[in-house]
Order: sequence, then structure tokens, then C-alpha cells
Amino acid sequence: MLYSLLSLQVYEMTRKVSSRCFKCYNMLNNTQKVEWNNRGFSTLHALVAAAVSFYLVMISDLFNEDAHNSIIIDRKSWLSDSMFGVSIGYFLTDLTMILLYFPSLGGKEYLLHHGLSMYAIGLALLSGKAHMYILMVLFTEVTTPFVNLRWYLDVAGQKTCNLYLYNGVALFVGWLIARIILFIYMFTHMYFHFDQARSIFTLGFYSLVGVPSAVAVMNVFWFWKILKGMVKTLSKRKRSENGKTE
Repeated sequence: MLYSLLSLQVYEMTRKVSSRCFKCYNMLNNTQKVEWNNRGFSTLHALVAAAVSFYLVMISDLFNEDAHNSIIIDRKSWLSDSMFGVSIGYFLTDLTMILLYFPSLGGKEYLLHHGLSMYAIGLALLSGKAHMYILMVLFTEVTTPFVNLRWYLDVAGQKTCNLYLYNGVALFVGWLIARIILFIYMFTHMYFHFDQARSIFTLGFYSLVGVPSAVAVMNVFWFWKILKGMVKTLSKRKRSENGKTE
């Protein structure tokens, strides 16, 4: 409830700032304006989720194997609980927007992604299990600002500017690291701590294995689309530069 109210505030702030600072905003149709504003709080959640996840997994000693007596699968903190609560609020709000404007704000793959995300995060929050793995998955939200900037530049008619190209390369690299390599590391870590994963309740164990696997498949699918898009953009840029030199 609290995050839903915050989302509405961010949505409204994005609308006001965009209408004053970006001339292209007032030229968009109503559906595009809704998506423009919707991506405002999407970016905010992504930045917060990535920062909190990185801190808890990489900087704090919460999941350091030598720092605590309890097994990693059972470790959690008030911050991870809070982040999960915020993320459930975000995914629920975004899912509602997608359904209201379906399929303009996203297709069936977004419904599946958000549904799996809410289920996995909610299960971890209620059970107190597997927080580290859920935080790793949440860190993948770090790529969302690049996805949103790509959309913003596209609807603003800036696909030929250098920022669009640089953002595309950053999206490709970020996706490779956060959504491909990180998942390989997560599954490897899970394999070497399989006895801990197996110790949790049955539904939790199969969800821990099944949900990240399904998300990983979607990540690979989207990565292939990103790769094709980047190759297409670079090819067009190269042909354009060759045409100018001739």
C-alpha cells in the first residue's frame, strides 16, 4: 500500500517534470504518456533494488560463509525483508498498469515475468528462506534503466543520436553481466550448496529451482533480441558513415 502511494507520486512527478522539460512529451498520445510516466517509477525501483541487493550480497557480511553460524539459505535481515516488500508493491502496481492497458505496456511475457517475480519474492518474504538468491535475481533490475532510456530515446525520435548507440552497448554489456553471467554464478553457487537448498520445505525447494530457471530462459530470449538489435543498429551506423565518406 505504501509503495503504491509512492508509485503514484513518482508517476505524477514524472508527468509534471516531463511536460515542462521535454518538448516531445506533449506530442505523445495518451497511451505513450502513460508508458512514459510508468517507466519513471520503474527506473526508481530498479535503482533502489539493485543498490540494496548489491550491498547485502557483496558488501555486507550477511551472506559471508565465515561470518555467521547459520546456513546461508536461512539468513535474512530487516533490509532484505523491506526490499522484498517494496518490490512486491512495485510488481503489483506495474502488473495492474499492464493489465489496464494490455497489451500496450507489455505482452504475455511481462505478465509471466511479474507473476513469477511476485510469487518468488513473496515466498521468500513469508518463509525467510533463500534471501540471497532472490536478491541476486533482484539485482538484475540494474538493466531496467537502460531499457527505459532506449524506449525514451525511441519515442523522442532520437534513434540516430550517439546516446542511443552508447546506451544500446551499455544495455548489451549490462544484460550479459547481470542477467546471463550472474545467473550462471547463482546456479553454480546453488549447486555447491545443494544440501542447504534441499533442507528447506518442498514447495520452497522446487520454487527455488524452477522460478530462476524460467526467468533465466526469458533472459536468454531477451538477450538474443538485444544482440540482434545492437547488430542492426551498428550495421546501419556503419553504412551511414560509409555513405558520408563516399
